[in-house]
Amino acid sequence: MSIRKIQTEKAPAAVGPFSQGCIAGDYLYLSGQGGFRPEDGKVVPGGVKAEAEQLMQNIQAILEEAGVDYSNVVKANCYLLDMADFGAFNEVYEKYFISRPARTCVAVRELPLGIQCEVEIVAYLK
Repeated sequence: MSIRKIQTEKAPAAVGPFSQGCIAGDYLYLSGQGGFRPEDGKVVPGGVKAEAEQLMQNIQAILEEAGVDYSNVVKANCYLLDMADFGAFNEVYEKYFISRPARTCVAVRELPLGIQCEVEIVAYLK
């Protein structure tokens, strides 16, 4: 099986030694996306809802680069800095994940570069 990296300038560059995503077989594995602006890599201001909106747009750009969309997502792992933001995060999440894939959502102690939420996904490419 060959593994192909996915990269688009319509989403922020990786902030470490990893790729935006990889295609292996019939699946796309997307690295965790935060609320970073693609043009400068800075976190969008405005709190968890603004960050969630930006990270969903980032995911969408990478999905499009792979030739699919949110309806192909089979699993989402969501990380929140504070579970008190669960409702606000879900307001944004449900606008994008209308197919309701399997999901895990947990609160974590810390996220990279001071972000408040992060999402990683697996999408089926067929």
